[in-house]
Amino acid sequence: MKKITLLTLSLFLLSIALSEKSSAQTGALLGGNVLNGALTGTALGAATMGLQNSNDFAPLRVGLGAGILAGAGVAVYDIVTLPQGQEFFISGMFNDGNNSSIIILLDTFYGAAGGAILGSAVMLIGNNPIVDGLQYGSSIGAWAGFGLGLFDSFFFAERNSDFMSSNLLNRSSLIEMNSDQFKVGLIGPDLISQISMNSDQLRYDLAPALNMISFRAQF
Repeated sequence: MKKITLLTLSLFLLSIALSEKSSAQTGALLGGNVLNGALTGTALGAATMGLQNSNDFAPLRVGLGAGILAGAGVAVYDIVTLPQGQEFFISGMFNDGNNSSIIILLDTFYGAAGGAILGSAVMLIGNNPIVDGLQYGSSIGAWAGFGLGLFDSFFFAERNSDFMSSNLLNRSSLIEMNSDQFKVGLIGPDLISQISMNSDQLRYDLAPALNMISFRAQF
């Protein structure tokens, strides 16, 4: 009876720990995405002001509000697509991060920086004011980087599920145990080949098989 009670208590404490970990991960995804969305929206609002060559701060206000809403939407997407019990991880073309919106934010800023450099170079060649090159170049680059960031984050980047499926596809068995010296596999697909020859023909037969256990050693 005592063993059953201790086992029940252990399972209860474990479920509480897993629940707290899941809640913390959800909060981190929500907070990180909302913050990154707000920064991205503000940057795009500033870029819009630069393109319009205007002192009206309305684009900043709209960009900040839209960025917060978009960040919350991305957070929901991350939470829904996150495998149970996993820490969120995403690997994009240029950056890695713990939420999807960080890829978009960094690509936006990279675009702004690259546009500012290219705009300044064009103005130097044309002997025009460098300030104009910085203004328009960074504004165009920010929007270009934002577009690239959307593609990078939602279509190109690898996420937890991609890493998990890749590991499964690279396995030769359903369950594997590896070390430097040996490899043990349980329940793996295989093909059995057999060559037969008689006076009339030569046959090569293939038949599917299932290996219950396999063992490889290296010394």
